[in-house]
Amino acid sequence: MARRTIPDHPRPGVSLALISTQHALIHAQTALMPLVFIAIIPEFGIGVGDVGLLIAVGNLLGGALQLVYGGLTRRVSRREILGSGGLVFGVGMTALAATTSWIPFAATSVFGRLGGSPQHTVGNALLAEQYPPRRVGFAISTHIAVGNLGTVAIPLLGGWLIATGGWPAAVLALGLPAILVGLAILVFIRETGDDRAAAIDAGSTIAAFRSLRGETDLLRLFLASSVSAAGRGLGIVSVFVPLYLALSLRLDPLTVAGMYTLFLAGSVPGPLIAGWIADRVGHRRVLVTTYVLAVVSLAVLLAAGSSVPMLWLAIALLGAFVFEESSLLQTVVADVARPAIRDVAFSAYFTLMFVVGAVWAGGMGWLVGSLGNETGFPVAFGIMGVSYVLAALVVLRIDEPDRGADPDPERGPPTHSASDQATSAATSTGTRSA
Repeated sequence: MARRTIPDHPRPGVSLALISTQHALIHAQTALMPLVFIAIIPEFGIGVGDVGLLIAVGNLLGGALQLVYGGLTRRVSRREILGSGGLVFGVGMTALAATTSWIPFAATSVFGRLGGSPQHTVGNALLAEQYPPRRVGFAISTHIAVGNLGTVAIPLLGGWLIATGGWPAAVLALGLPAILVGLAILVFIRETGDDRAAAIDAGSTIAAFRSLRGETDLLRLFLASSVSAAGRGLGIVSVFVPLYLALSLRLDPLTVAGMYTLFLAGSVPGPLIAGWIADRVGHRRVLVTTYVLAVVSLAVLLAAGSSVPMLWLAIALLGAFVFEESSLLQTVVADVARPAIRDVAFSAYFTLMFVVGAVWAGGMGWLVGSLGNETGFPVAFGIMGVSYVLAALVVLRIDEPDRGADPDPERGPPTHSASDQATSAATSTGTRSA
């Protein structure tokens, strides 16, 4: 039997600030590495194929680890997982700056990336425990938006650092702050241990994963996420939109860069605004609305043709409405997953998200390559639009939970004893099975 966390008074605001800052650094690393690759390809005498293999290995290992965290949180606190992961990430990035050949660079890069792997699964579960239901949309959307801020800031800042100080300086500029944030998480974040106690009392990790088969709303959510992954904002739309503008419409590089910057800029305020609204009118309702508005945005993009003013409008609409889906889906996971299975629910969700997202990305690339730019991109965007519609229909069948009263967000939700949690979990199980 794993030791139980000694109950402590949580500080949701501190948790959100530190976890979101760590998320921004991880996103910044993802955005910085392509610029670093450009610098090291001639320096280390490698090719694009070597870089592609490195990315594939990192994605595979990082995705596989998502399943591990569902059980690890029963034995190690989320604070310890996130803080230690941040230290591994920071040390890996710092050590990366000292590498002088490809093999050490590749190994150190993967090591550092694995340190950031618990961010989504463990970080969101911790926020879902500490924030009351009527504030969890705000918490998770802030976590996502601040992470996206790291992505948006790097193209200019990272490029300037590489140009003025070299790629090692740019890598150090992320590694050293990551170490400090990891230490801060270990020192300042507090947990009640309620979720952990409920999970232990409910049975084994394997039993918890098996119980997901009976969670109808979670299964519907997993299905919606898998379908809408065809048009996920970061990773799919963010890749294909600039390629469409450059390769199919043949816009000049400056215009493409400007439109791409406008598009990515929406990834910061969009989730924040959607989360704020969703906490007031319902998470599911706002999620379905964003799906509909994303379909409209894609339709405007295709209807714009080569009209530059219409394209600017379409890009602004896409940036405004395609980035909310991810944070809202994660908020609904927090809504429908009872405490005893919250960690395994997030673990399964993110494992599926990484794997299915990779399949969709490869499939869309194959489709455009097979049909050619002129036909392939419109077909790909059409598939994205259909995926939004299908996902919305699935989400409509998910029950909107009673979010209850709104406690003081700085005090967090009321804490309960392990026996109370176990009784609540048993009652919830019976209700869902009925």
